[in-house]
Amino acid sequence: MTKTTKLTAIEFLKRLKAKASSSERKKYERYFPDSYKEFIGVRMGMVFALAKDFIDMPVAEIDKLLESKVHEARAGAMSIMGKSASGKKVTPERLKELYDLYIRRHDRINTWDLVDLAAYHVVGRYLEDKPRKILYRLAKSKEWAERRTAIVATAHFIRSGEVEETYKIAELLFKDPEDLVHKGAGWMLRYAGNVDRKRLLAWLDKHAAKMPRVMLRYTIEKLDKKQRERYLSMGK
Repeated sequence: MTKTTKLTAIEFLKRLKAKASSSERKKYERYFPDSYKEFIGVRMGMVFALAKDFIDMPVAEIDKLLESKVHEARAGAMSIMGKSASGKKVTPERLKELYDLYIRRHDRINTWDLVDLAAYHVVGRYLEDKPRKILYRLAKSKEWAERRTAIVATAHFIRSGEVEETYKIAELLFKDPEDLVHKGAGWMLRYAGNVDRKRLLAWLDKHAAKMPRVMLRYTIEKLDKKQRERYLSMGK
């Protein structure tokens, strides 16, 4: 991208639409059966590459992208946020602006992929050295995407070797009605197990019988066959 390119939502959308194809649009129906009509047909790899060019986009312009009805535009916004927040040169001020935007506009972050693109880079990184009450509020939200954010954001803590928050929030989601929340929790628990396998096994010994089946399956995916069979026999 040239230095004269404007880092605006309008410019991003212009370049995004130039990459759209009808054949690519049809592929999204499989993964997003309820919202595939919002797609214009741009491969996510292209969306992410474009987001890299717009990594310094002002937060006000990212907000405009989130307003778009085009799913790839919102995915671009989340990719910009995630890439910017995870950068080595991100300032505390920029990180706070991104975090505030994420929380304030969670109504536009309403699919699993949008959550996963930025939850741990933006929310998790911002909360690393701060009180985390917001995660427990999100975990009890009426909106499933906010509950997924609560657990996926803990990936940032796990990367630093801190797993306790993941276990605490996962327990709050045992009775969650949404599989997409169960999958997110299982994913994070499996990730926590990579950091401390003994801690995960001890936690499963205590909680496997209470866990939703999907969450349990995602959690134990990397365990050996005998361990998987044991915990599955304990589960719901």
